[in-house]
Amino acid sequence: MAEMRLIVAGAGGRMGRTLVKAIAESKQFKLAGALEDARSPLIGWDAGTLAGLGENGVKLVGDAAQVIGVADGIIDFTIPQATLELAAIAAKAGKVHIIGTTGTSAADDARIAEAAKTAVIVKSGNMSLGVNLLTALTKRVAKTLDAAFDIEILEMHHNQKIDAPSGTALMLGHAAAEGRGVDLDKSAVRSRDGHTGARRSGDIGFATLRGGTVVGEHTVMFVGPAERIELVHKAQDRMLFASVALHAALWARTQKPGLYSMMDVLGLKDF
Repeated sequence: MAEMRLIVAGAGGRMGRTLVKAIAESKQFKLAGALEDARSPLIGWDAGTLAGLGENGVKLVGDAAQVIGVADGIIDFTIPQATLELAAIAAKAGKVHIIGTTGTSAADDARIAEAAKTAVIVKSGNMSLGVNLLTALTKRVAKTLDAAFDIEILEMHHNQKIDAPSGTALMLGHAAAEGRGVDLDKSAVRSRDGHTGARRSGDIGFATLRGGTVVGEHTVMFVGPAERIELVHKAQDRMLFASVALHAALWARTQKPGLYSMMDVLGLKDF
């Protein structure tokens, strides 16, 4: 099969530059375009130069319409507003759309699901194999343990991350809630401050830490009367997310239009 031509959205950011590098290091892909906010001072810069590779001739542009026609798909780790616009463009053009954007609302997710009627969309709060396995394990453990075990989710990221809790933490929270057979929206406790009273049975707590250059660390705690079980994942390099996102793009290339997750891509749906 011919190499897959991909557009990297947010190509001027840290994750975007990592994706450009990952594509350059693979023989299965070609960088077909590099997108950035039209107001960015990086518009017109060479994507290869920004990624530390030397010039590759692909300039950052602010309009997806300039490059969508020559691409097979888009890889998108940006912000919700940009992702919604790209989902509509991918749907109209019938292109693959890999979404690693976090912080989307329920209304945003509904619009993405609508776009998936005519595009193959893979959306996940985290692309790594380890985190998706952690998600499957969280669901299994939550289902196995009874309500005597309180569930707490702790996450830490770098000091430039703009959403909290992280998309991964929420993904883990949904897995825990599904395992318990409850609605996360009704069970989640995202902050505690002041005289909060005793912890309610059945709550799923979230704690958020930000600092330095931490790529991403997540811990799911199941805390019982006399013992504690912890499931932990620590990411050390953004390249792990990029490589799995590329794997998702290849997988998506052969699928029918629809909304998928990394659990589908990695075969963990029924774990």
